[in-house]
Amino acid sequence: MIDVLNPADGSRVGAAPHMNGAAVKAAIDRTCGAFPAWSRKLARERSELLRRWFELVRDDKQVFAELMVRENGKCLAEALGEIDYGLGFIEWYAEEAKRVYGDTIPSHANDAAVMVIKEPVGPTAAITPWNFPFMMITRKVATALAAGCTMIIKPSEETPLTAYKLLEYARKAGIPEGVFEMVTGNPQEIGALFTSDDRIRKISFTGSTAVGKLLAEASGQALKKMTLELGGNAPFIVFDDANLDDAVSGLIAAKLRNSGQVCISPNRIYVQDGVYDRVVAAVVEKVSQFRVDQGLQPEFVVGPLINQAGFDKVVQLVEDTKRRGGKVLLGGKPHEKGGLFHEPTVLTDLDDDMPIAHTEIFGPVFPFYRFRDEAEVVSRANDTEYGLVTYACTRDLGRAFRLSRDIEAGMVILNSGSVGTASVPFGGVKHSGYGREGSYYGIEEYVEVKYVLMAGLAS
Repeated sequence: MIDVLNPADGSRVGAAPHMNGAAVKAAIDRTCGAFPAWSRKLARERSELLRRWFELVRDDKQVFAELMVRENGKCLAEALGEIDYGLGFIEWYAEEAKRVYGDTIPSHANDAAVMVIKEPVGPTAAITPWNFPFMMITRKVATALAAGCTMIIKPSEETPLTAYKLLEYARKAGIPEGVFEMVTGNPQEIGALFTSDDRIRKISFTGSTAVGKLLAEASGQALKKMTLELGGNAPFIVFDDANLDDAVSGLIAAKLRNSGQVCISPNRIYVQDGVYDRVVAAVVEKVSQFRVDQGLQPEFVVGPLINQAGFDKVVQLVEDTKRRGGKVLLGGKPHEKGGLFHEPTVLTDLDDDMPIAHTEIFGPVFPFYRFRDEAEVVSRANDTEYGLVTYACTRDLGRAFRLSRDIEAGMVILNSGSVGTASVPFGGVKHSGYGREGSYYGIEEYVEVKYVLMAGLAS
């Protein structure tokens, strides 16, 4: 068994099975064996089962939220928000299952008709991270099942309990064995079994760029379809014409979500010279009011980091930045609570040559950089191998359109710190991956387009 520990205090929350290769192969067999019957179900039937899953989980969302807090460390308010977010995907794709439309094309021959139909790609696999143990599962599984695919999931060994609870409720809803499967164990072994089995026709992965590249290389041997949502180095740009109150609120909400352990967390905060001091002062004032504590609280708190490796990375990155001349205006060290808690930290006097400017922080650290004008900050924002999301705050309409055109990212968020909902396409460019999740674009990742020519129709 794999022990699951509460990052807030190290206590044991539960355990998940450490499955050997034979058990994983058996689960893959069930996933592949269930595909023919599931893919032939009426879209309405798949929709009804997803809707039932949605209703059962929604009715018990407090149970899911409290479990998530214990195994992940995020606060209860965030956990409930994640569940609402994740439920949105089940509900959305329960409806979208009935809207996978084909086309007719004007024929090139007098005695023929041309049709385009969409068919499920086949059995699929997914690998999900620990930072969103509920939403990452629902976003992938609901999409695949709506399209007529079956799916086997490997959740993170850090947070498998929420995932297994979702599987339990899927079974209660009537989603059959094989249609939605789950495995936990050795990540390298499971990943190799997913990529090497020719019957698995698509893999969806959310995680680090390094692992995503390894999976893509291995999957390329079988020409599998892939969706990769990988690392980020998100800029958050505040222009001097922005509504500063809204900018600061959006920045803090985006940065402190899950204690900064989010791929879309602002990683480089660029503020124009004219408002730099005001923005930094406002962030220091507001962030200093947040309490650091374990997550089972009625109000928002900044929780622990997920594990010792993640904690050590943040500590070392902050210390390195201080040695290189960065100034600490708030925090800057491990919290007095000890364990995996780190103080929310504000760093200034930074430049783009520092390692912190090129490292995904994954912690409650606000690194501030000055800039002079639009051309400069766009160039600096794009000067990264990543391209997941960029945030920008401005009231200049022309500038907003220029930014949406010139920023190299899969998502450009203007005058907000909020990115996701089920109805929008989530994903990146460059080393942040490819493919999209969410919206009707998401279900297109799970279908193949088939051209059908019906000739010989002349009377």
